[in-house]
Amino acid sequence: MDWQVAAAYLWPVAIALAVGVVGWWLLMALTRRLKGSERRRARIARVFSRPLAFALPLLLLIPALEATPLQGRWLDQSLRLLHIGLTACVIWCLVRAVAAGEQAILRDHPVEVADNLEARRIQTQTRVLSRVLMGAIILVGVSLILLTFPMVRQIGTALLASAGIIGLVAGIAAKPVFGNLIAGLQIALTQPIRLDDVVIVEGEWGRVEEIGSSYVVVRIWDERRMVVPLTWFIEHPFQNWTRRSADLLGTAFLWLDYRAPINAIRAELERICHAEPLWDGRVCVTQVTETSEHTVQVRLLVSARNSGDAFDLRCLVRERMLDFIAREHPQALPRTRAELLRQPDPPQRPDAQPLDGVRSPGAEDGP
Repeated sequence: MDWQVAAAYLWPVAIALAVGVVGWWLLMALTRRLKGSERRRARIARVFSRPLAFALPLLLLIPALEATPLQGRWLDQSLRLLHIGLTACVIWCLVRAVAAGEQAILRDHPVEVADNLEARRIQTQTRVLSRVLMGAIILVGVSLILLTFPMVRQIGTALLASAGIIGLVAGIAAKPVFGNLIAGLQIALTQPIRLDDVVIVEGEWGRVEEIGSSYVVVRIWDERRMVVPLTWFIEHPFQNWTRRSADLLGTAFLWLDYRAPINAIRAELERICHAEPLWDGRVCVTQVTETSEHTVQVRLLVSARNSGDAFDLRCLVRERMLDFIAREHPQALPRTRAELLRQPDPPQRPDAQPLDGVRSPGAEDGP
């Protein structure tokens, strides 16, 4: 009799576990075999095979337990655990599907091209929206898991009775979370910044390296990373040098003497620009923009394809122009002028008398 009772419990569970383990092994083998393949079907199979491998044994165990003589509280608790495991597998599968879709879009729109404005726009929207969607999936899944417990449902009913106070407290406590969530949606839709944008944040020049669900990572020019909350970009002004295009104008200022040959400097700037690949062929201008009592300010205005080229071109123009002026027109370098005057002899006083009238008699004679 004991063997018959044990068989009634073991046979359904054993069969379900055997089939589930075989299915798990086959799906995991399929995942390993498709690893490294870039075909679309292979990528889709890799996304779903691993969660399905864990969900299949759990799915088979549900009818197996219902077929056993197990009743009452033990059956309910066992089924609840299996349903929680299945829900977790579904959440896992959906999150992997969203991540796979994100990677597919990013793969189809690389930013490693010369004109990457459209690609950066699509990548920014994709990254932000996918993270928001994954967060929402996880939140809903955890909520469904918690609602399977009667105690949680009772707490939820009690909270609904005092929803006004609880909602106010929760709203105040969750303000940073929801603020960043809404800011992320605003950035994804309006796109004041995009991935790889050149920005000036808090006086620092850098590129947008990462846009997360609650913060933005800006890679500073000296390899530092500045982590900025998403809400900061909504609430504060900042500079975006690549908002519409990457083309920029760069300036180099020179302070020269009034005798500086402006026409020769203008011709030298044009020669430098035409010989330099960093110049994009749009702007090459020399202008006197300011004068002072000692020097004149000469602005050398040049254009480049992006901010990096513009900075390098500005430094190169400044360096070569200083070398040209020092070599060909040294008189154009700033000088300090001073006028030296000869000190005149002091004038004689009108009442001055000859020495003979003021000396004592015999004073000129020696002893």
